[in-house]
Amino acid sequence: MRPDLFEHPDYYLLDELLTDEHKLVRDATRDWVKRDVSPIIEEYAQNAEFPQQIVKGLAEIGAFGPYIPSEYGGAGLDQISYGLMMQEIERGDSGVRSTCSVQSSLVMYPIYAYGNEEQRMKYLPKLASGEWLGSFGLTEPNFGSNPGGMVTNFKDMGDHYLLNGAKMWISNAPFCHVAVVWAKNEEGRIHGLIVERGMEGFTTPETHNKWSLRASATGELVFDNVKVPKENLLPNKSGLGAPLGCLDSARFGIAWGAIGAAMDCYDTALRYSKERIQFDKPIGAFQLQQKKLAEMITEITKAQLLTFRLGQLKNEGRATTAQISMAKRNNVDMALTIARDARQMLGGMGITGDYPIMRHMMNLESVVTYEGTHDIHLLITGMDVTGIPAFK
Repeated sequence: MRPDLFEHPDYYLLDELLTDEHKLVRDATRDWVKRDVSPIIEEYAQNAEFPQQIVKGLAEIGAFGPYIPSEYGGAGLDQISYGLMMQEIERGDSGVRSTCSVQSSLVMYPIYAYGNEEQRMKYLPKLASGEWLGSFGLTEPNFGSNPGGMVTNFKDMGDHYLLNGAKMWISNAPFCHVAVVWAKNEEGRIHGLIVERGMEGFTTPETHNKWSLRASATGELVFDNVKVPKENLLPNKSGLGAPLGCLDSARFGIAWGAIGAAMDCYDTALRYSKERIQFDKPIGAFQLQQKKLAEMITEITKAQLLTFRLGQLKNEGRATTAQISMAKRNNVDMALTIARDARQMLGGMGITGDYPIMRHMMNLESVVTYEGTHDIHLLITGMDVTGIPAFK
């Protein structure tokens, strides 16, 4: 493994807009990634294995529920701090960032926002500390972009609920201790249920043969007459808007995270362009290579400005679903384009594990699809500007 010499690009001096706390959080996360992720991640990705040993470190740097109040074990940080952490962690690997996004935005957030005080005190401290890892059950085998069509359901059995159905493409599923599962009641209303490992009939088979997110564990959540205590129902919000509210938070983190992947590819390509000699000079001296690098830094800078403003709006409680959707789509698409151009700049070396680019490229092929596909996010923006939904 080559040493991690990453230096983050800041072409428009955005650091001047960050608070001292923002920079402290970002730099601490970056240092941790360089020390604990970069030296091992290529091997784990090659072996399609999640590095379980990093969970403790993620908890120690506050990556689980950064914006959750401290009384529940969170760090109590603002949304820009959360975004910067996701940026640095995805600079290390999208799969590691996925673990944090799921834990923070898709498990801890709904328990905090939609749960009661007893649920918050029972689950959030254990999730924040990394003692427990969680997963989020929304997508089903036949319902991805149309989650409202889900067939997973629960029935009121008097002293408990009986849950049946299945979810797939679930990050953290194979080893999760708890799952926030979205299912329909007998009236067809969607509710969130907290399902705990060990409940009879609850299984989590792992998904194998992935070419993407290989250092992240993916699986299914299967419910075969699972008895869920009534106190495990999230009481404060129901309907499809409840899980979609969680996805807003996760997509916000992804918008920042994708910049991290793009930065890593750009930094690698820039460094390589100064070292690789062809025709008696560094390849960075050739116009076509400078064109690629100039376009990369331009797009990264635009994405940085987009997410910083979005972070300000999120802190003020004014960021809309459509604004978050735009940032997620734009930044992931940007990162994919940069990864592909950077891979070409490295030639044959770009496909090897000696450099991170091919791993980022493969990971981003999942990120561009999950939590709202590229095309669906385009339609969300289209609906927002025209007022006409194109989904049906």
